[in-house]
Amino acid sequence: MSSSLALALVPLFLAPTATPVLEPTAVTQTFGEPADADDPAIWVNPADTERSVVLGTLKEGGLAAFDLKGRTIGVYPAPPAPSPDAKPGRFNNVDVLGDLAFVSDRGRDRIRVFRVDASGAHDVTNPKTKPVFSDDEDEVDEQRNVYGLAAGTVGGRDVVVTSRRNETRIALLHVEKGRHVDTKVVSTLDLPKKFKLPNGSTWKPCEEPGDEPQLEGMVIDSAAGVLYAAQEDVGIWRIPLRAKGFGSPELVDKVRSFGAPMKYDEAGEECVADGPNPGFGGQWLEADAEGLTLWNDKLVASSQGDSRFVLYQRNGFKPLSDFRVKDVEHSDGAAIVTGKLNLFVVHDGERPDGTGFAFLRW
Repeated sequence: MSSSLALALVPLFLAPTATPVLEPTAVTQTFGEPADADDPAIWVNPADTERSVVLGTLKEGGLAAFDLKGRTIGVYPAPPAPSPDAKPGRFNNVDVLGDLAFVSDRGRDRIRVFRVDASGAHDVTNPKTKPVFSDDEDEVDEQRNVYGLAAGTVGGRDVVVTSRRNETRIALLHVEKGRHVDTKVVSTLDLPKKFKLPNGSTWKPCEEPGDEPQLEGMVIDSAAGVLYAAQEDVGIWRIPLRAKGFGSPELVDKVRSFGAPMKYDEAGEECVADGPNPGFGGQWLEADAEGLTLWNDKLVASSQGDSRFVLYQRNGFKPLSDFRVKDVEHSDGAAIVTGKLNLFVVHDGERPDGTGFAFLRW
């Protein structure tokens, strides 16, 4: 652990009952519709860490690249709709592996690939890349497409894991490199839709009619061969990951509302309480459970419902403490790079005139 990072996190371990507030060292510009900031990733420049690049998805606004002072150095549009009746590209999540950035295009159900250098990002996606979850373009336009995303190396293979919007399915894809870069599905896994509670009853998270409890925040621990995945209304899963598929998932922490009776209110278009919370949930995460990122032997998770970040010890998986980032509300994605760069980037979801990203140089 670097001394600067250790000093920044001293309050977490000295005063676990308090929630320390950390101050951003830089913020990006604010983005408004149709651009909508969501998920960051960090490319570390091997020649000069101070010329590293932060990437951030902007939904229909595409992908943005920033320098370490938060200044925009490029914006790369999402693909246009292939026909007048079709949906355009919509970039949801991003992760970096080496000099490649992988992006979930939830508008067109593809994984887009960009090569990154100090000048920004350059699209190198195979133009013939196929939808991940959809059988045809008509199904793509139903918009149950790629959503969350993580990249890593497992068993000597570069891989991407992505989730399906409004469903519990995740997919493992192999990265195929050449003049263009492609990704091919090799395995899928369906996480639970309902859960047995200690009182013997069965609980299903409340969703809009026809939807299932989806996953978005993900990170791959390549050294351990593990995927951590956040199911928004449920909690955090630890899933063994191999080059050809998934192991048995384990729910290692739950949101506070896990097991609480809720119903969908058609008039308000939201889920509302339908009885007292029986207390079967965890103590740390306020739904939605969102962005996940690794910091040394720890996992950092966004507790989006109350705008905190929770720090977990991965060995034995136990919560350690929490913190906030000043003026950052309802954060989706997060990314950390340690070492000389020591950079923590979070999505800022509630600015007065839009959304953006906040940087912390620990």
